[in-house]
Amino acid sequence: MIIDERLASYIDSLDRGNTPFLDEILKYALDHQIPVVRRSMQSLLKFLLAYGRLESILEIGTAIGFSALLMCEYGPESCRITTIEKDEKRIALARENFKKAGQEEKITLLEGDAADILKTLKGPYSMIFMDAAKGQYIHFLPDILRLMKPGSLLVSDNVLQDGDVIQSRFAVTRRNRTIHARMREYLYELKHLPELETVVLPVGDGAALSVRRSPVATPEGNEH
Repeated sequence: MIIDERLASYIDSLDRGNTPFLDEILKYALDHQIPVVRRSMQSLLKFLLAYGRLESILEIGTAIGFSALLMCEYGPESCRITTIEKDEKRIALARENFKKAGQEEKITLLEGDAADILKTLKGPYSMIFMDAAKGQYIHFLPDILRLMKPGSLLVSDNVLQDGDVIQSRFAVTRRNRTIHARMREYLYELKHLPELETVVLPVGDGAALSVRRSPVATPEGNEH
């Protein structure tokens, strides 16, 4: 846990909950050890969707469709979601869940590796939700920036790795060192790229919220 477990449980207990169908998908995911966004991240997404009036969302990492359906449920009626997944078994479950929810027209599921698919997308998107393999975030970033317009929001989940991100690379297990190094690099880039303004929050397993800045005009009238 990034924050005190009792405090996290108390905060989660205040949540109004989701629809019965979302709860059904969540239970299935937990029972079958399929990763889904934690309750605190669900609350954050619902807040952003209510506050930002987000119309077009790109999700990287569909799993079985829980977060895409959550964004459909709590986003504006006009919201459209494009989501990317490469695991064939999860794709089949996600499509079944989208059909059961009657959201097939609002959600477009793209099958394949996000590294390849991102290069084919044109955007821009009002929000991009990054919830894929943590070691790939840094590799996706150039295309993510291309798909954002001024005011677009990037939400990156699982960026603090249950607190391991603050550890020395020698303090994490050898098999996790590459992911550890890449996530630290990713967070550094988010905080230092002039195109972005980023805040990192101890929500769930860590969330980074980045907004695309508007170009700043120089005295000569150029933008940078």
